[in-house]
Amino acid sequence: MLLAIEGIDGAGKGTLCRELLARANAAGIRAAALSFPRYEQTQFSDLIGRYLRGEMGEIDQVPVRYAALLYGGDRFESRDQLLELIATHDLVILDRYVASNIAYNAAKVPVDERSELITWIEQLEYGQFDLPRPDLTLLLATSTALADQLVGQKAARSYTDDARDLHEANRDFLSIVADVYGSLAKAGGDRWLRVEPLDADGNLCPPADIAATVWQHPSLAALG
Repeated sequence: MLLAIEGIDGAGKGTLCRELLARANAAGIRAAALSFPRYEQTQFSDLIGRYLRGEMGEIDQVPVRYAALLYGGDRFESRDQLLELIATHDLVILDRYVASNIAYNAAKVPVDERSELITWIEQLEYGQFDLPRPDLTLLLATSTALADQLVGQKAARSYTDDARDLHEANRDFLSIVADVYGSLAKAGGDRWLRVEPLDADGNLCPPADIAATVWQHPSLAALG
C-alpha cells in the first residue's frame, strides 16, 4: 500500500509519518517511509532549496511550471528507490507527494487556470515520469495559524538558515494552498482521507492519537 501524507507547511506531516511507521513496525508490518523533497539526495532538491531560499525570486516571480518541474524531477530521480520500497514492503508512507506539487502551484494561479495546471502536473508526474499513484492520500487539515506556530518549533533544515522558507513565511499564500488541498480532497472521494488535528475542545491532539484514528481506515486496518 502506498500512503501519501499531505498538508501545508507545519501541518505535522513528518511527525504523523513517524508515528504511523512506528505503529506499523510494532504490528509486524513491513513498512518504510520516504520524505519529499529529498534534500541532499537529488540534484533537483538542490534547485528546490534555492527556490525556497528565494534565490530565484519571490513566489509570484517563478514560473509555476518551472517550480512544478523541480518538485516532479526530485521524485523522478527517486522513482527507482520508491518502486523498490513498494515491491519489498506492505506499506510505504510518503511525507509529501504529487498532491503537494499540485496544491502549492495551483495556489499561485487564478481559479479559472487551476484545472489546466492540475492536469499538466498529473500528466508530468504520473504520465511522463510514470510515478505510481497513491492508494490513499491523507490530508492533515491544520489551520494556517496553528501550522505557523508549529513551523516556528521546527529544527534547523539543511536547505536554509532562515527560520521560515519562502512558502512558510507567507501565511496568505498557505491559506490558498489549504483551500486547494480541500478541493483536491473533496474531488478525490474515497481515495482521500481528511483528518482534523484538533479535539472537540480545540486542542491539538497528541500525534499518537491522530495516528490511531488514521489506522482505523479500512485500507490500513486490513494490513494487520
